Amino acid sequence: MIEASKIRNVAIIAHVDHGKTTLVDQMLRQGGAFRENQEVAERVMDSNDLERERGITILSKNTSINWKGHFINIVDTPGHADFGAQVEGVMLVVDAFDGPMAQTRFVLKKALELGIQPIVVVNKIDRPGCDPHGSLDKVFDLFMELGATDKQLDFPHIYAAARNGICKMEMDQPDSDFAPMFDQIIEKIPAPKGDHTEPLSMLISSLDYSEFLGRLAIGRVKQGTIKVNQTIGLSQEDGSIRRTRCTKIYAYYGLKLTEIDEAGPGQIVQLAGVQDFELGDTIVDPERPVVQERITVDPPTISMIFQVNDSPLAGKEGKFVTSTQIGDRLNRESLGDVALRVEQQADPSKYLVAGRGVLHISILIEKMRREGYEFAVGRPQVIIREIDGKICEPIETFTVDVPTEHQGPVIQELGSRRGEMVHMESNGASTQVIYEIPSRGLIGVRSKLLSLTRGYAVIQTIFKGYEPIKGDIAERKEGAMISKEDGDATAYSLYNMQDRGVLFASPGTACYTGMIVGEHCREDDIVVNVVKGKKLTNMRASGSDDTVSLTPAKELSLEEAITWINSDEIVEMTPSFIRLRKMYLDENSRKRQGRKTVSDE
Repeated sequence: MIEASKIRNVAIIAHVDHGKTTLVDQMLRQGGAFRENQEVAERVMDSNDLERERGITILSKNTSINWKGHFINIVDTPGHADFGAQVEGVMLVVDAFDGPMAQTRFVLKKALELGIQPIVVVNKIDRPGCDPHGSLDKVFDLFMELGATDKQLDFPHIYAAARNGICKMEMDQPDSDFAPMFDQIIEKIPAPKGDHTEPLSMLISSLDYSEFLGRLAIGRVKQGTIKVNQTIGLSQEDGSIRRTRCTKIYAYYGLKLTEIDEAGPGQIVQLAGVQDFELGDTIVDPERPVVQERITVDPPTISMIFQVNDSPLAGKEGKFVTSTQIGDRLNRESLGDVALRVEQQADPSKYLVAGRGVLHISILIEKMRREGYEFAVGRPQVIIREIDGKICEPIETFTVDVPTEHQGPVIQELGSRRGEMVHMESNGASTQVIYEIPSRGLIGVRSKLLSLTRGYAVIQTIFKGYEPIKGDIAERKEGAMISKEDGDATAYSLYNMQDRGVLFASPGTACYTGMIVGEHCREDDIVVNVVKGKKLTNMRASGSDDTVSLTPAKELSLEEAITWINSDEIVEMTPSFIRLRKMYLDENSRKRQGRKTVSDE
């Protein structure tokens, strides 16, 4: 067991792409977490393939380093995670060029409200055109605006270039390694309080899941001691204390999860064997329970139907295709993701999956595809609630930074989605606008704004609460181009369809009746024959098809696909392909549902 006076618990928080994960990498390298000859990948804390590809932190993770006899526990959070129950200090990473941005405000506000001591790291001081001193001044102004205490306002600061592994206390000082940063953590971040002789109290602040150990309870021991095979009490939401047992205890040393026999105050640990716990429960001494205040998680705001893929091409690629396999995978995910809800529907082939937004659920979809699952999903739907007799919907605080030249189209687009502007600030080349907007108005907004701003929009959303429904928001205005027959698309047919809209299919794409092969330029759906070849005559050779000039087909990303579809359409997910299709493949069935469709003939 480690003495509490030798422990420092710190969370690393930042806006997306301000260098947080790179900073943690360097802290681990310079803190002795790796052997001298050990080869370690870049962004080592981004252990998930999706995190590496997207360059964002999706999962909250813990690690530790040993510096001058002190154990520094580092909590790398994705920004929305509740870290207050685990740490006494935070390192706020701010880009020396951009200064504090939308997510900076959100995570900092949480830290200040919890009375946590901050250290400000002005990162990327090697970036051309940056203004480290100006960024630090903006951080101070933000602290003032958020009501920081005098002690919090007297925050220590460090200038760093994490990519190069250097830092310094002031800009006019010579470059140094990370030793000054580690010293600041030891000196400025308070050691955890708590006595190992007091009754046990540990708040479960996070969850994980292991194929071998089941659900793992993660938290920091506030006081007392917990030992392997000790009988413990679990304080639940209704106030009851239920006895259970801890069979294994794990703690992080560097990146390695190590089994230990006991843990005391200040240690962040994972517990195996604890039965039927929930996030916010407190692990206590059953004879002398000391219960901590429960933490809450923002409720799910978006739901989607996951179902067995029943298209004509079903089962040709996936290893896991049955309802039972899909349901088991979804339920397994929900064990380690507190913001995810899974419910089986009356139709046993369908599951309702609810999460904290389209990005949250799309990450789950991509993980399942890569694992070999094949399934289909419906359009995202907002979760509606009745509050005080009124029908209410989730509202998000939506912040977007765009080049000033593009602010007009962005404002017009958000206004059409029932957004209400609450703040607008321009600094010349860039404009930041903040809206309060219904969650259903955000479906598909990311790709739309990136298109309007030529990829320069920086977007952040924060759940605000439930409010009465704001009014109708139109679905996609354009109709779909629907395949009339089964077969492979031909260049000849696609060439003749180009002037009717945007094509999603290329020559050779496998198509089937009811599959969506493009976006129609008008509001009506249109049935088209994309598999028809040119009739052969004695005047032209069949190879002349190869000379037609085709505009490249539009490849929809996963998020674009699930936000493009309307309520009568679904997306077929396989390990290799993302296909759009009508819910009812037969044209006559669609007509009976009242969907207006025209033919190209």
